[in-house]
Amino acid sequence: MIQPANAQTAPPRPDRDPVLVPQVSQPEVRVRQGFTGTELLLFGAVLDPRGQRGSDYDIVVVLKGPTEAIRIREKEQIGGIWINAESTDFRSAPSFFAVASSRPLDQIVDERTAAIFELGLDYLQLSPSGLIDPEAQAKFTEGLVDLRRRQGLFKEDMDGVTIKERVLYQARIQLPSNVTTGLYTAETFAVSGGQVIASAVADVEVKKVGFERFVEVNAQTRGFWYGLIAVMLSIAMGWIAGRLFAMV
Repeated sequence: MIQPANAQTAPPRPDRDPVLVPQVSQPEVRVRQGFTGTELLLFGAVLDPRGQRGSDYDIVVVLKGPTEAIRIREKEQIGGIWINAESTDFRSAPSFFAVASSRPLDQIVDERTAAIFELGLDYLQLSPSGLIDPEAQAKFTEGLVDLRRRQGLFKEDMDGVTIKERVLYQARIQLPSNVTTGLYTAETFAVSGGQVIASAVADVEVKKVGFERFVEVNAQTRGFWYGLIAVMLSIAMGWIAGRLFAMV
C-alpha cells in the first residue's frame, strides 16, 4: 500500500504560481540480509491556485542521499607499480545522487539555474577542503562522479519523468544494493520558461533492520566488545576448521 510521504511544500503564492504536492511510494526502505536494491516511485501533482489547467511546465526530480566526507586519491604508475599520488578531500559529498527530468536539462533550464538548484551531476556542490587549484579540483570532481556512476550511486535520466494531463507526474529511481543508510531527500521542481516556479521536498529513510541493524548498532555503541567478540569468533572458527581438516 502506498503511504503518503512527509512532504514539505513551498508556501503558495495566490494568483501566481502553482503548488507541488509530492508523494513517495516507499517513505521507509528497509535493508535486510540479501537486499538487492529497490525502485522508488516519486509521483505527485501540480496544482494551480488560479484553477487553470494545461499550463506548460517541466518536472525535475532530484533524489539525494546523506552527505559524507570523502578523500579521493589519484593513482600513478612509477616503475611498473601503481602508487597513491595526489589526493583531495570533500567535506560534503552526497552518498547517492539521482536526477530524473521530463526532458534533457539543457532544454529546461540555463546553467545558472541548474547550478543554483544542483540540477545535474555537472552542478554538484561537493565543498572541497583547503586550497586547491581549480583544474585539479575539476579533475578530482570528475573522478568522484565517474567512480560513483560505475557504482550505481550517481545517475541521470533525462527522460525519467512522465507527465499526464499536464497535472500528474511520476518518476522511477532505482536504489542499488550498496546504498548508504540514512535520510534521503526527494526534491521536485516545476519549471516553466526556464524558471523554477514551484518546489517541494519529500523524505525517504533508508535503514537497516533485523540482524544487520543489531550488528550496526553494536559496532557503533560498543566498539570494544564488538571488536573483541569478532576476534574471538574468528579464532574459534579457525580452530574448528583446523580440527575438521585434521580429521579428514
